Amino acid sequence: MDDLKPQGPPEADLTPRMRELLQRIARAGQPAFEQLTPAAARAAYARMAEVLDFPPADLPLCDTLDCPSRDGERLTLRRYAPRLADWQAPQPALLYLHGGGFVIGSAATHDALCRQLALRSGWMVLSLDYRLAPEHRFPTAFNDSWDALQWLHTHGEMLGVDTHCLAVGGDSAGGTLAAACALAARDAALPLALQLLFYPGMGCGHETLSQQRYGHGFLLDREQIDWFFGHYLRDPRDGADWRFAPQLATQHQGVAAAWIAVAGCDPLRDEGLAYGALLRHAGVKVEMTQWPGVTHNFIKMSRALPEAVQAVAAAALALRKAQAQSGAVSA
Repeated sequence: MDDLKPQGPPEADLTPRMRELLQRIARAGQPAFEQLTPAAARAAYARMAEVLDFPPADLPLCDTLDCPSRDGERLTLRRYAPRLADWQAPQPALLYLHGGGFVIGSAATHDALCRQLALRSGWMVLSLDYRLAPEHRFPTAFNDSWDALQWLHTHGEMLGVDTHCLAVGGDSAGGTLAAACALAARDAALPLALQLLFYPGMGCGHETLSQQRYGHGFLLDREQIDWFFGHYLRDPRDGADWRFAPQLATQHQGVAAAWIAVAGCDPLRDEGLAYGALLRHAGVKVEMTQWPGVTHNFIKMSRALPEAVQAVAAAALALRKAQAQSGAVSA
């Protein structure tokens, strides 16, 4: 883990490839999300989400399912599996929650990433299209995620899922949702093999060193963070709710083991590191890795950044280890 103290100008912290990529993005002149309407921001993100991502991998099983939510809305899940579903040979399953600040993103924008996680881990991956703000404000995204996880635990056998080996994961806001679902799962005695968190957000403050150092010009700006949260939260009181800020839960003992990846030049870096330290202090098994020199969202830039390939491979390995420790058998 690199030294968290500033050393020279922030731009000097970037790898050469990351610096070049940011320059290319700046030259493209695309408007910032906070300058757009939510609908326009979603469309812009959808157009560019997989430009730098992994090529879509062929899998034996890729289809679309749905599950119920507490208010009767049907929630869409994309299912990816490295082998065909077979209830006689069930597969461990990861519920994946996409990033996008609770406002943008979808299962479609994270299709290539989820294919890679399934291919490299041997796990079935179910990617949820939870409902987005501002049409659906807090706590809808959490409620949808938790409802889907409970449904998967209860009905997964009919999908060929080993319900004794479940994990929840996500990137950015999806990592926040995954961490909150892990807390809810502990309270509901729903066993999880792992919580898989790519650069999760843990609140709406700007006081950390990484927020101050990398809050402008490093892909995710503080103004953009405020724009996302302004659309998602109903009022400032929601910012103190553990379903939005999992570090504020009353206690963290007994939650699922965590694998946490952070980017060295990400304003959310210190939040992820602090959450890992908090879990360790509570006696939770934590594997935490920092990829220096790259920014937020780096795992979706594999065509340009070797760190993206490394991080996804490390996440897949963590899932395989969790499967082995759970006693689940891989067919």
